[in-house]
Amino acid sequence: MSDFKPKIIVFCCNWCSYAGADLAGISRYPITPHFRVIRTLCSARVDPEWVLEAFNKGADGVMVAGCHPGDCHYIGGNYRTRRRVAMLRSLVAQFGLQPDRLQLAWISAGEAEKFAATINGFVQRITELGPSPFRRAPAVPAAESAKEPHDA
Repeated sequence: MSDFKPKIIVFCCNWCSYAGADLAGISRYPITPHFRVIRTLCSARVDPEWVLEAFNKGADGVMVAGCHPGDCHYIGGNYRTRRRVAMLRSLVAQFGLQPDRLQLAWISAGEAEKFAATINGFVQRITELGPSPFRRAPAVPAAESAKEPHDA
């Protein structure tokens, strides 16, 4: 499983964690590249359906990153996020996934080092867990599947 490269989705709030990610890049902190960021206005705007759809489409891990509690630009958005992610962790367990595949992180705009460390730690944890049971094998290109087998 040493060649396993996880597919991770990171939902970042615009005001804090996305800015922290940007600062981590500008500061050239080494970050494992096996993740994609989706920018949202607030962590509370991350619809639970998006998280479930990410897992259904084969994501090995999902992280929701937002402002620290009490620092939300939309007053109490991150408190709703905390409750929502707790509910989602129990829901993904019912679907047969390890709850550790879903993580919540509080990262402010000035915490570039924390962003890099959090991502690297999450990528390592997902790598240890291995591929998601919902991950599909790569599709065979249409031209390959249309070929007739040759008689020997």
